[in-house]
Amino acid sequence: MRWVLLYARSRQLPAAFAALLVATAGLWFLARDWWSPVPVMLTLTAAIAVAAIGLSGQDPDLDRTAALPWPVRRFAHLALIGLVAGGAVPAVQELGASTVDLPIILRDAAGLLGLAGLAATVAGGQFGWTLPLLWAGITPFVQHDGSTTSHIVAWMLQPPATTAATWTAVVLAVAGTVAYTAWGGRR
Repeated sequence: MRWVLLYARSRQLPAAFAALLVATAGLWFLARDWWSPVPVMLTLTAAIAVAAIGLSGQDPDLDRTAALPWPVRRFAHLALIGLVAGGAVPAVQELGASTVDLPIILRDAAGLLGLAGLAATVAGGQFGWTLPLLWAGITPFVQHDGSTTSHIVAWMLQPPATTAATWTAVVLAVAGTVAYTAWGGRR
């Protein structure tokens, strides 16, 4: 049990999850009258971005010397971020009059989580927030012309039955989860 506390402390998990809950509740409060896929995308991005900051420890080289099965812990950490972020948004939206379909929330949470895993693997855990924030920043400005390219680039704002958007999220989720689980945050 002690290693769990030490791991949580070294990854700043209490602060990350407090920030995740504050960001989720704050963005829902600001957007409660116009709650739609755009505020959901912003809320999920903020929640996953603030939690992804702790995807590496203070000293990755020291972590690598430990005789622990790190892939299991890394997968659990990433999955925990996804579960909390993906669970917080449906919970807060139930407080308002309008809701966004659960498949959109799950698809977006999975894809954003994969982006966080990829960013942590490529640039380091402290930069796990970069790819989710970058992609979410681009998405609202993509021209929605019905093409496959627009469905892929703006996958977070597509209806749930959009095959290209769903596959984009699945590919990002699998790639990010596998990369982060196998290699962890960059040194």
